[in-house]
Amino acid sequence: MATANTTQTQAVDSLSSDELTAKAVHKRYEGLVMVRTKAIKGKGAWYWAHLEPMLIHNADTGLPKAVKLRCSLCDAVFSASNPSRTASEHLKRGTCPNFNSLAKPISSISPSSASLPSPSSHNRKRSSSSSVLEVSKAGVGVGSSSTSYQATPLAIVDPSRFQELATTAVSASVAGSYLPGQQHLVLSGGKEDLGALAMLEDSVKRLKSPKTSPGPALSKSQIDSALDFLADWVYESCGSVSFSSLEHPKFRAFLNQVGLPAFPRREFVGSRLDLKFEEVRAESEARIRDAMFFQVSSDGWKAKGFGEDNLVNLTVNLPNGTSLYRRAVFFSGAVPSKYAEEILWETITGICGNAVQQCVGIVADKFKAKALRNLENQNHWMVNLSCQFQGFTTLIKDFSKELPLFNTVADNCLKLANFVNNTNQIRNSFNKYHLQEYGHGGFLRVPLRDYEKLNNFEPYYTLIDDILNSARALQLVVLDESYKMILMEDPLAREVADMTREAQFWNELEAVHSLVKLIKEMAQEIETERPLVGQCLPLWDELRTKVKDWCSKFHIVEGPVEKVIEKRFKKNYHPAWAAAYILDPLYLIRDTSGKYLPPFKCLTSEQEKDVDKLITRLVSREEAHIALMELMKWRTEGLDPVYARAVQMKDRDPVTGKMRIANPQSSRLVWETYLTEFKSLGKVAVRLIFLHASSCGFKCNWSLLRWVCAHAQSRLGMERAQKVIFIAAHSKLERRDFSSDEEKDAELFALANGEDDVLNEVLVDTSSV
Repeated sequence: MATANTTQTQAVDSLSSDELTAKAVHKRYEGLVMVRTKAIKGKGAWYWAHLEPMLIHNADTGLPKAVKLRCSLCDAVFSASNPSRTASEHLKRGTCPNFNSLAKPISSISPSSASLPSPSSHNRKRSSSSSVLEVSKAGVGVGSSSTSYQATPLAIVDPSRFQELATTAVSASVAGSYLPGQQHLVLSGGKEDLGALAMLEDSVKRLKSPKTSPGPALSKSQIDSALDFLADWVYESCGSVSFSSLEHPKFRAFLNQVGLPAFPRREFVGSRLDLKFEEVRAESEARIRDAMFFQVSSDGWKAKGFGEDNLVNLTVNLPNGTSLYRRAVFFSGAVPSKYAEEILWETITGICGNAVQQCVGIVADKFKAKALRNLENQNHWMVNLSCQFQGFTTLIKDFSKELPLFNTVADNCLKLANFVNNTNQIRNSFNKYHLQEYGHGGFLRVPLRDYEKLNNFEPYYTLIDDILNSARALQLVVLDESYKMILMEDPLAREVADMTREAQFWNELEAVHSLVKLIKEMAQEIETERPLVGQCLPLWDELRTKVKDWCSKFHIVEGPVEKVIEKRFKKNYHPAWAAAYILDPLYLIRDTSGKYLPPFKCLTSEQEKDVDKLITRLVSREEAHIALMELMKWRTEGLDPVYARAVQMKDRDPVTGKMRIANPQSSRLVWETYLTEFKSLGKVAVRLIFLHASSCGFKCNWSLLRWVCAHAQSRLGMERAQKVIFIAAHSKLERRDFSSDEEKDAELFALANGEDDVLNEVLVDTSSV
């Protein structure tokens, strides 16, 4: 009886173990399938197009017992423990007979691929007695060699099948280059002669048949259509693809392969560019004519550095939410306010001529106190705003200047980084421990000049980030024996050691890093979401709340921090913030009676006065008292609850997962179609609530800017650059693509590097299966 119970218990344990193993195997399989799916969509490694995860089941229990990778080209099966290594050994090194099955010129075959490895039955060891198949560029020989290296393929392949593939490959090669009676070609120059011999035979083949095989025949209309698409891609890439690359031999070979003729690069900068520019400009101007009014947006006025060339983008924002590119202005160094004012007014008159009241206002990243204010005073109907992205970004500089905490942290980080980087023994020790802890060597990035922290805190933020990410390595450096030797001789070493042992140092470091990161994330969201003017007050309230939580978390006195925020708020504030916040139905608040009323209770008394003043300024004198009476009615009656809920209805964004307004145009459309009783106030509302609060828009690639700088003195070159920028910007704004190609490439590389991390997460608990 006892024996029977023992046997039953063992069976249960075995079944439980099998189920756990099957669960782990299935988890690994799903992870590999997920990674492969992303790769096929263009977000992963190239080799996943040829490697397929497969689940191996136990013949007795039917449960999954292992995960393998199958090569889709030759059906070979591999272990799934390291897909990257499998791809390198099986695909790149030529083990797979079908990976490079397309015909190649003999000169494209490297001497290192002259030997085809044969399968070995001795666990990947070298064999001196096995038969080795040798294929050279001059011929093919089958013989025995005791010195040839024999690489065994990783896959478990049927030997007869492999021999068949090898025979097929040999036959194909023999047909073109086998010399009768030649078993093993010996050249006087040794293996180095193989490359020269390959070039010789390639030249002979080209002379015998000088014309390459043509690609598929295309009709003239197909060729013209393909050329149009190619030209659009080149223009819209805006410098990422150079015109010279169109004459690259590999690109011409590609065109020939798909049946297209080679196009000279001049064709893309001549009449074709002119026609495309005229077509896009005509479409843009037609859209502007259809709109009743517009806002001009300009960014790029902030000089990036002394003597650096800048590009100012001038864009037109329409009431329906679309943005159209207008023009680009290039300049070097700082720009006078008067010049900026002339450029802005010239842009307005160039759009609407004498009907300048069509321009509701301007949003710019600079000149709020001078150029924008002057234009607003001269034209009472205009509302000129400062860019909120620039305001939030400048707030970091304000903190670095006015908060002693920032200066303390910057000085401590600079002292630590200079000591580690400039002391040879300490630097070597830091690299050793950084490699040990994080898997790669490290170096603390120090700002180039000390005065940079007063004008730009970004280099110090990078340094703080490096130190926080290397905290463990730095602590191990201080505990190392070599550091203790330096400690007795160098007083700076003792100071650095004491500093890194103090909790206050790390707390202050993390506090500054956390605050800067908080502001940068909000600024990034402003750049991406491009908020309207009515959202400005809620944005700053959100910032105050987050900074208050930050003060509480890191035990920072709130007074000085709030003072810096309020100072920047007042510099950026415009009465239109409060007026748009009150008039936009999106921000109506439901009271106890069920009415949806404007949020006057969220305004200060000064902001309430600003609302009255702005509304009376934006209407004629005769309508001023009527507009104020309608404002009182709006304050007490608000909007019908059904319409209010319809305006405020939100949907989940399928990409980001965030809740967004279902129809962003509802706020304006309600005023134009339902709230028609508010004659004067409605005119103000529809012209006000669509205004953008940030000037972020089209981002030009650095490659095009460098090209422009090189041809700044050429009138024709500048005209062509203007046209290319206009076409590219029009396309990006139409797609609502506000990122640069450099940012997309950085994201792609980060994703590619992170793929191994995804695999590691999948395999971390199942490595023994």
